[in-house]
Amino acid sequence: MGREDKATWKSNYFVKIIQLLDEYPKCFIVGADNVGSQQMQQIRISLRGSSIVLMGKNTMMRKAIKDHLDNNPALEKLLPHIKGNVGFVFTRGDLVEVRDKLLENKVQAPARPGAIAPLSVVIPAHNTGLGPEKTSFFQALSIPTKISKGTIEIINDVHILKPGDKVGASEATLLNMLNISPFSYGLVVKQVYDSGTIFAPEILDIKPEDLRAKFQAGVANVAALSLAIGYPTIASAPHSIANGFKNLLAIAAVTEVEFEEATTIKEFIKDPSKFAAVAAAVAPSAAAAPAEKKEEKKEEKEEEESDDDMGFGLFD
Repeated sequence: MGREDKATWKSNYFVKIIQLLDEYPKCFIVGADNVGSQQMQQIRISLRGSSIVLMGKNTMMRKAIKDHLDNNPALEKLLPHIKGNVGFVFTRGDLVEVRDKLLENKVQAPARPGAIAPLSVVIPAHNTGLGPEKTSFFQALSIPTKISKGTIEIINDVHILKPGDKVGASEATLLNMLNISPFSYGLVVKQVYDSGTIFAPEILDIKPEDLRAKFQAGVANVAALSLAIGYPTIASAPHSIANGFKNLLAIAAVTEVEFEEATTIKEFIKDPSKFAAVAAAVAPSAAAAPAEKKEEKKEEKEEEESDDDMGFGLFD
């Protein structure tokens, strides 16, 4: 009877994962290290209505995907990433919003011996409230202390763990004695699958402005290279035309060649006083604007003063 139940459960699991892969065009491959059953339930509740979380054995997930490759060959891209303690989060919603919900569901956890530190752990300088008999723990970790009012006081901030360090028994015991829970655990997005394409989660943080800036920088580089080697491209064509036009103006300025666009520059060369007259005309107009503003402010002030002279107060 037990074998039959297990076989039925496996059959239902295969049907479910294939159904989800067909119905949902997008999913996350998530790591679930150090995530307990209660926390997983909270994550499922927070995603209810927008996403579905499916965990399982890697062998079963791989088998289900391999058996379904004839119908959807793009799923083969998922196989290399199904390793370790991972699962799927299927969704039709916005990938960034779902990713943010996943990252929000984290819980504080104490340091356990053998765990790998995901971040730096700093013990701040403070009075621990511990008795002098616990001094040996601090000495073993080279943490400077002193006895203050019968209790141990840490003199300076101490970096006890760096990212990637393995938590030892002494570090775990000390952090637990100090009631410090330095780590937080939750589902970690490892890969993103979207309509046959798989990519790193960092891609989700790229904004349209970033793409536009990168594209513009690329076009500028292509244009600069094309101009430098004299090889015309679409990117360099506007610059080549502008540079060519400047050369034509320069030739027209020192020869008898005439064309409409060169008329103005020839007139300025023949009679520089015209250019001086234009510049002089522009300067007063620019200076007139602030003067007009001062006159307006002056008139407004005079109007206010005339209103005050009427003899009426605010509460009359």
